[in-house]
Amino acid sequence: MRLTDAQARERAVRAESLLERLDSADEAARALALEALQAVVELYGEALARLAAHVPAATLAADEVVAHVLLLHGLHPIDLEARVTGALQGLRPVLASHGAHAALVSLDEAVAHVAMVGGRGCASTTAALRRTVEEALQRAAPDLAGVQIEATPPAPVLIPAESLRLRAGARGDGAPAPA
Repeated sequence: MRLTDAQARERAVRAESLLERLDSADEAARALALEALQAVVELYGEALARLAAHVPAATLAADEVVAHVLLLHGLHPIDLEARVTGALQGLRPVLASHGAHAALVSLDEAVAHVAMVGGRGCASTTAALRRTVEEALQRAAPDLAGVQIEATPPAPVLIPAESLRLRAGARGDGAPAPA
């Protein structure tokens, strides 16, 4: 029986919860459980590496659960920077609909530094766009240590003085030309 993505996420949360509960076990039991778990993880990692050698990278990266497990084993076929850049490219239509765009400035020690420029609307719209960017990057690259977004408001629109003058034939004093 195959799990849905939601069921797989539930299992991952349960596994994390069980691992946290190991902290309260006595030291000998905890050490034994962790050693057994480490052996299983190493064996599964080797099996995944062998399978991944025969499956196209795009196929592996397209499945959220598979990509997450490969990442856990250091086998993700797409590097961190490419995943972050791809996530930002995927956000272009959403950001553009709000008059904004975002780009990766740098990736330092697994922290993505992103420049977000523009954005129409109030401060809450800008905050929502920031959350959208952060969430998209965390989904695409859960191995990021953090996301720092430098938001810059759009440049003011300057209206050339010539366009403020009335149509051809206007007088120099700004009053309309006589009819």
